[in-house]
Amino acid sequence: MSGTAGYGQVAGTAMGADGQRTGTPLRHSPTACCALVAGAGDHARVPEGWAGDRGRWHGARSKEPCFWLLLRGGQGDSSMTQLRQEFKISVRGLEVDMFVARLDRPWLGTSFPLQGFKIRSAQDIKALQRLCSHVYVDTSSGRSPDPRFIEFDDDDQVRKARAAHEVAELRKTDWDIRSDFETELPLAQEAHETLQRGISEVMGDLQDGRDLDLQKLQDGVDAMIESITRNPSAFTWLKELKRKDNYAYQHALGSSVWAATFGRHLGLERSDLGDLALAGLLCDVGKTRLSSEKLRQQHPLSAPEVDEMRGHVQHGLDILAKTPGVSQKVIDAVATHHERYDGSGYPKGLRSSDIPMFGRVIGMIDSYDAMTSIRPYAVGRSPHQAVMELYEGRDTLYQAELVEQFIQACGIYPTGSLVELTDGRVGVVTAVHTLKRLRPSVMLLLDENKAPLPEFRSLDMSETREDSSGQALNVKCGLPPGAYGVDTAELFLD
Repeated sequence: MSGTAGYGQVAGTAMGADGQRTGTPLRHSPTACCALVAGAGDHARVPEGWAGDRGRWHGARSKEPCFWLLLRGGQGDSSMTQLRQEFKISVRGLEVDMFVARLDRPWLGTSFPLQGFKIRSAQDIKALQRLCSHVYVDTSSGRSPDPRFIEFDDDDQVRKARAAHEVAELRKTDWDIRSDFETELPLAQEAHETLQRGISEVMGDLQDGRDLDLQKLQDGVDAMIESITRNPSAFTWLKELKRKDNYAYQHALGSSVWAATFGRHLGLERSDLGDLALAGLLCDVGKTRLSSEKLRQQHPLSAPEVDEMRGHVQHGLDILAKTPGVSQKVIDAVATHHERYDGSGYPKGLRSSDIPMFGRVIGMIDSYDAMTSIRPYAVGRSPHQAVMELYEGRDTLYQAELVEQFIQACGIYPTGSLVELTDGRVGVVTAVHTLKRLRPSVMLLLDENKAPLPEFRSLDMSETREDSSGQALNVKCGLPPGAYGVDTAELFLD
């Protein structure tokens, strides 16, 4: 049971009808004025100094397992009344005749009355479930909740332990490098072309009002995953070299490539890699239902335009609802990829573990790829800058453990990054070394005077520590796309 701010666990467990421990932990506030215990009917044993008030709790028959709400009296604390009346519950537990005292967001901007309201119909429940993940109900003004849906907020230590465990649980296998970069590059190019054709066809279909044909994407996604599981560097390199002006296309491709690459690093099984890559590809599919003028708009959006743009999440879900063969994990990721770890996202303001794991992963990857892309309304950041921005957003916008794992996967200077070395030369990162992430392999493009080299030359910085003058050689900085006139899209020769 997860739940209300300030609640923790008391040492001990609830007692059953026979006086034996039920194994259900007591939950109580730090001031010890409220707890829940489990027992059978009217025979649950109440700890000394506590008074039982079953009130309207479910399980009224004497032999039916139930929960008791326990209230300790005589504390002289005026705040106790508030604790006795309000309970934070999941919206899955809402029922008619409950009084909703608070939402998980400000009342302003919703259609509900500011003073709270009593649920009168199933339509009220559906409206709350669409908007919120939890609410606070006042049991003195309406029906009490089923205790199974009462939520207790974990303390920071428990939350961090759970978050770390969730990430660790993702690892089901370890993927080894099975081909070198030069061998994999032509195979990655073939897979890239297959995926590129599929994305172009699907986007054309959707923009023309036709349904999503998943099979047009599947061959390309499968070929990409096969390449990335053999050697992730080649496909990531190609993605950067073949960037196009069409933001929607290249963002879908980029998010999918990073999703597969990161999933490989996390140790996902093949089926989950496919779902994660497809979720990256489709996370913004709902934008095909928005006008192209709106998507190309360069000035700041007005409040109504922001709402319209945010509607792409629901548009995407509507498209997927009509598409056979889409897994629930993909649907969940599309639904929640704009939620944020601290609850500041949309459309529901979910936070931490309330956001499905694939939603947390795709939300972070969607942000990273968007930051490194050239958008109509924003200049692209260098991959290095984007990595640093993700790091600054750890434990607020993004789960810290996922950010740290992503940096391990892609490096401080990710594959495809344009970088400048301390001797002035400029190149593109072709591979990141697991144990030496600050010393990647680089294809050199410009000399120390920023003049194009007659022939590109590979440099493995994990092996080369000094420049030609004997000075220490390091990466000086990451560069934004197009720096010094370098257009990586023109460097790739078929």
